[in-house]
Amino acid sequence: MKFKLAAFADEADGGLEGQIAAMVENEIDYLEIRGVDGENISDISTDKAREIQKKLNASGLAVWSVGSPYGKTGIADDFAAHLEKFKRGLEIADILGTKHIRIFSFYVPHDNAAAYFDEVMFRLDKFLSAAKDSGIILCHENEKGIFGDTASRCEEIHKNFPEIKAVFDPANFVQCGQDTKAAWELLKPYVEYMHIKDALPDGSVVPAGKGVGHILFLLEQYRGEVLTVEPHLSVFSGFDKLEENNKLIQSKYCYPSSREAFDAAVLALKKLI
Repeated sequence: MKFKLAAFADEADGGLEGQIAAMVENEIDYLEIRGVDGENISDISTDKAREIQKKLNASGLAVWSVGSPYGKTGIADDFAAHLEKFKRGLEIADILGTKHIRIFSFYVPHDNAAAYFDEVMFRLDKFLSAAKDSGIILCHENEKGIFGDTASRCEEIHKNFPEIKAVFDPANFVQCGQDTKAAWELLKPYVEYMHIKDALPDGSVVPAGKGVGHILFLLEQYRGEVLTVEPHLSVFSGFDKLEENNKLIQSKYCYPSSREAFDAAVLALKKLI
């Protein structure tokens, strides 16, 4: 199976030029765009979106998905304003030439998530209604603390709204105590694409294949095309100030710079592929 790679390149560099360089040098063609030049993608202007698109096109790159924060708010927070921001995000996605927006299903009290089912479905329905006829696919990511953080509640979302596809994130499931193989069996009919990051039982993120997320198994099972590298690896800010011997005590998955962490995450995935 030949995969197409995307990446959250803002983990390599905060600026667009640095992100482009990291992608080109790592031979990644697609950007899951989240933060650019100090702004979240949900806050950029339409002029900024056009500028980004122009620079990406000139570099032979494209946007695979808008890595938005839509739905990553509390269930008690003002939804009307959030919905208006989402509607503007549809315009940004169109300018950037992508057909995917990553969404979430709202932070709910952990000990009583089921009680918020109706409100979560109401809000997701509003997202879908706003996106109707736009040609944009809404892709729900499992995230710790939101309604859809476990596989069973993600399945509830997709059964209620088959139009909403899944972004399968193994490390996020590990951090929720969810076995990723079991999650895959429930959610594989709905998966649009995957985020590639792995984690240890304590929740710390490690390169793909080094944790308990069963990344190799998932790659073997996955029938989609696109994989998004989301490093989330530790960067030790004082690394360069340590003497060589002291560096040995640092975690082997802790890196001296964001760019080196990004490169390590990409390399780990390519080795598994």
